[in-house]
Amino acid sequence: MKYISTRGAGEPLEFTDTILTGLARDGGLFLPERIPDVRSQLAAWSTLSYTELAFEIMRLFADDIPEASLREIIRKSYATFRHAEVTPVVRAGDVFILELFHGPTLAFKDVALQFLGNLFEYVLAQTHGRMNIVAATSGDTGSAAIYGVRGRERINIFVMHPHGRVSPMQEKQMTTVLDANVCNLAVDGTFDDCQNIVKDLFNDLAFRDANHLGAVNSINWARVLAQIVYYFYAAFRVQQQTGAQQVRFAVPTGNFGDIFAGYVAYRMGLPIDKLVLATNENDILSRYFNTGTYCLGDVAPTLSPSMDIQVASNFERYLYYLAGENAETLKQWMATFKKTGKLVTGVADARCMAAGRGDTAMTLATIREYWEKHQVLLDPHTAVGVAVAQQFVSAAAPMICLATAHPAKFGAAIEQATGKDLAHHPILDALNDLPTRVQVVPADQAVVAAIVAQKK
Repeated sequence: MKYISTRGAGEPLEFTDTILTGLARDGGLFLPERIPDVRSQLAAWSTLSYTELAFEIMRLFADDIPEASLREIIRKSYATFRHAEVTPVVRAGDVFILELFHGPTLAFKDVALQFLGNLFEYVLAQTHGRMNIVAATSGDTGSAAIYGVRGRERINIFVMHPHGRVSPMQEKQMTTVLDANVCNLAVDGTFDDCQNIVKDLFNDLAFRDANHLGAVNSINWARVLAQIVYYFYAAFRVQQQTGAQQVRFAVPTGNFGDIFAGYVAYRMGLPIDKLVLATNENDILSRYFNTGTYCLGDVAPTLSPSMDIQVASNFERYLYYLAGENAETLKQWMATFKKTGKLVTGVADARCMAAGRGDTAMTLATIREYWEKHQVLLDPHTAVGVAVAQQFVSAAAPMICLATAHPAKFGAAIEQATGKDLAHHPILDALNDLPTRVQVVPADQAVVAAIVAQKK
């Protein structure tokens, strides 16, 4: 399988080359030259374990890694999870909850970043290379990435988070990791400022090459690939329970990576009737799917900080398919958006995409309702997804809601919703008294570049 840039420049690359490259050198994002049709394999795959299923899907996209090595990378990655099914599905009323928070940092990002950390280690060992990972986080990516590569040889990681705009527990998870190869940077700005610094550093090709930059944000295709797996796994489990021919997924959405993985699964032939995109008050994406206009606004801090994003990096991958896989059209669209902060394409892909907005009041009400009626505790991001999912429940296609984080990561929001201090986890409680290390920096590319350059 070869990979191409959404913006059309450069020669196609092998999978492992795209993983080390991260962002394409023309500023685009990597996509496979073709998406395999797996409809003939669904029945055989439906009874596989999570790791067996991951191997069958990943080997279609990572065929330059020997199968024995890929199996071992997958085994190591999911051996760190605390549930035998890795991503189990539970029923709550008229929806199913896909629990993606059983990894080391209790967030869905672990599914991809445990895999990516082991993948980096394998590829760097083969090439005798080194890597400086530069990442931006709105909450959970940072800690999951840090736990994926902490203490590893050949890798340093620099994680930027918006100062004061992640939950206290999310910040603790990052800043209590004191390994020498980990550097936490609190940026005076928004997540979009952090993300722009990452993109600008990668687009400075001379700096990028000299400092061996690597990416763990969802611009890295391996992140998307790992997340495709749990859409198949969850659909199979729910089909077995219900006998349904098709399923729906509701996805709390910030940077569009998670729901894009579902879109790839749909294009592969997984019987997805509808992908429901759920945003909080930062609703640029839900507005787009309901109006056909992608238009910047101001970032509003909410109870679901990982979704407090305006410019969604992975949306470019979706737009590439919307443009008929025409890189020139995509480049024109991105140039227009960069210049004006607005892009009008018309409402697209109504076949599988739907969207809605869950504000703070809906989030709190949904947390309270699911605790009182079902004794299921939802974190605020998951609650946004469940709130919006209620608008699209169908008897013919069961609704699967992605639970993206353990509620203990957002204890204050849970207490605000329920009036009770319910959200705890021993892993998180143990962080309270640990020492921390973090450096507060301005939202300035040059400042971050200087810090990275010091650790060649």
